[in-house]
Amino acid sequence: MERLRVSGGTSLRGSVRVNGAKNSALKLMAAALLAEGRTTLHDVPSITDVRYMGELLRRLGADVSRDDSTVVIDVPEKVSHEAPYELVRRLRASICVLGPLLARCGAADVALPGGDAIGSRGLDMHIAGLRRLGASVEVEHGYVVARAPDGLKGAMIGLDFPSVGATENILMAAVLADGETVIDNVAREPEILDICHMLIGMGAQIEGVGSSTLHVQGLPGLSPVEHTTIPDRIVTGTWAVAALMTRGDITVTNGRAEDLELVLDKLASAGAVIEPGAGEDGAGLRIAMSGRPRAIDVVTLPYPGFPTDLQPMVVALNAVADGTAMITENVYEARFMFVNELARLGAEVRIDGHHAVIRGRESLSGAPVVATDIRAGAGLVLAGLVAEGETLVSAVHHIDRGYPDFVGQLNGLGADVVREPDPDRFEA
Repeated sequence: MERLRVSGGTSLRGSVRVNGAKNSALKLMAAALLAEGRTTLHDVPSITDVRYMGELLRRLGADVSRDDSTVVIDVPEKVSHEAPYELVRRLRASICVLGPLLARCGAADVALPGGDAIGSRGLDMHIAGLRRLGASVEVEHGYVVARAPDGLKGAMIGLDFPSVGATENILMAAVLADGETVIDNVAREPEILDICHMLIGMGAQIEGVGSSTLHVQGLPGLSPVEHTTIPDRIVTGTWAVAALMTRGDITVTNGRAEDLELVLDKLASAGAVIEPGAGEDGAGLRIAMSGRPRAIDVVTLPYPGFPTDLQPMVVALNAVADGTAMITENVYEARFMFVNELARLGAEVRIDGHHAVIRGRESLSGAPVVATDIRAGAGLVLAGLVAEGETLVSAVHHIDRGYPDFVGQLNGLGADVVREPDPDRFEA
């Protein structure tokens, strides 16, 4: 186990490049199972979650190789339909192999997944949607057991909530179903658009991309494809908040401002200078802050609302902002778990159900803290950058799941962050 030693008081300045989106790349890797042959994915982030997904695909029979940021997945004619617990338990996104396996094999046995401890994320909508497509789906002995020996049939499916995971699983199953499937109230995150574009590149017939309703005409088979992952909007947003908190000036060379419109509006109201198109290629964006940021209220909602994955960073921002702010969490009920760690740095935060009230302070003070999930870990590091003295962030493996070379990129912007063994923790 390792930790990060973060020295406070540094203003982050310079340029940084974000890799492809974690929340897209993992699902694109799963989508490769839909077609026999070689699929090539570019700009895949070098994070542990991608490694876990690669191990899972190998267990299913695919050959997975990596060269820098390019992942090549060779899918055989026959793939295994069992995703075992020892692999799935480490990665919540592994549930997204359920739809492709059911569509390709007519069967899928996928262990109930693990992942971040940020609240319950049930599979009811996944299961209901696959049943509408004609599959029998049960949960038995810790596995989702799905069968469709006669193939899947197109259907009308309405989601109770625009769930990203349910949208992905139902969509990937529907592209090989017999007939037309209409999926209503789908998630509209940029990562959903990315997987739609990849599937269309594989030959899938999908209409309504970007809207709340997808029309899918099923086909008997798809072809492998070469596809580039979209930039990670959550990592882009993390750097944007870092610029505000440290009163710095950061250019994200390939960040997409159009994927963060509401976030950037909020940061502008906090006092930031934001310049879209600031990268050398006319893409990217620049975020600069010269004084103390103003407190900002945030309500997390599915896209195009404020993303829940950026909520911990905004809580940390408000902890040092001028004024008092309220954060309302509507997506994951346990996302405020990390607030107890932030309070160890001196943050004044009061939790009431799914609301957090934060009273900004002039400064925080360094202390040992523990990351409870990917985004909480990043938020604690940002808080450490503006705290007096040193902050020790343990359980850094959480951060590694979502931020490639986080320490190197921070130090490249002028931070003083050291990765070191953690003598006080051990891996169970």
